[in-house]
Amino acid sequence: MKNKSKILFVCLGNICRSPTAHAILEKKILDENLQHKIIVDSAGTGDWHIGRPPDLRAQKIALRHNYDLSNLKARQVSFADFYDFDYILAMDKQNLIDLKAMAPLDFSGSLQLFLDFGSTDKNEVPDPYIGGEGGFEGVLSLIEDAVDGLFRHLIR
Repeated sequence: MKNKSKILFVCLGNICRSPTAHAILEKKILDENLQHKIIVDSAGTGDWHIGRPPDLRAQKIALRHNYDLSNLKARQVSFADFYDFDYILAMDKQNLIDLKAMAPLDFSGSLQLFLDFGSTDKNEVPDPYIGGEGGFEGVLSLIEDAVDGLFRHLIR
């Protein structure tokens, strides 16, 4: 593992998918005592929820699985993020398209779909925002799987 890896998870509003991934990876980092080696954050491509906490349904499902999202606040992706992070991981194809359009020409990090690190054949984390609680459970499961793959990749 290099000196420090910095990961940014990105979804649309930064209130469901990306904060869930943020909290899951953060817990794994703390459990393995690697907070000096891996830095994690999350953001959204949109600005509707800036400063707000994650969706209450996302928080509830995450807590059921021992992940705490309560200290996270939504923010929008900034130009500086492309210089600050080694991995910018999009939750879906539209997020990736939006990120590529924002990325400076000299961005040298990895800009890709987050589920590329998962073991599932899915390549997008569906947005559970307009659905019920069941959608949040499914999303959490997909994210846990991809976080495991990402973590293995990072510690190699």
